[in-house]
Amino acid sequence: MNLKNLVSSLALLSSAVALPLPALAHHSFAMFDNSRSITLHGKVSKYQWTNPHAYLEVDADQPGGGTKHYTLEMTSINMMSRGGWTSRTVKTGDEVTVVVAPLRDGQPGGLVLELTLPDGRKMLPGVPNAQNYKRTS
Repeated sequence: MNLKNLVSSLALLSSAVALPLPALAHHSFAMFDNSRSITLHGKVSKYQWTNPHAYLEVDADQPGGGTKHYTLEMTSINMMSRGGWTSRTVKTGDEVTVVVAPLRDGQPGGLVLELTLPDGRKMLPGVPNAQNYKRTS
C-alpha cells in the first residue's frame, strides 16, 4: 500500500467513526412527557416537511381567550409518509386539533401523537413505541 492509499484509507476510516455519533445523539424523545397528554385546538401557523423531523407550529386557543404559540415535533417524513402524510397534508391557516405529549420543561411544545384535520380525518405521525405514551386529555 502506498502512502496515498494509506492516507485515503485513514481518512475514510475516521469519517466512518465520526459520522454515527451525531446520529446516535439525535434520536431521543426523552424531552417529552410520556405520562400525560394535552389536547390543543388552533390554527396552523407553519408546517415544516423536513428531515430529520417534521414540525408543526400551532397558535392554540387558550381557556379564557387568546392563543399560545406551540412548536410541535413529529417523526421523520419517511415514517409519516407510510401513514399517508405528505408535504401538503397540513396548510397554514388550517384549524386542527392535536394530541401532544408535552415538553417536560413546561415550554409550549411537544410531540404530536395525533392530528385531526379540518375535514375530520385523524392522522398518526408514526411515533416509535406510541403505546408507551399515555393519553390523558
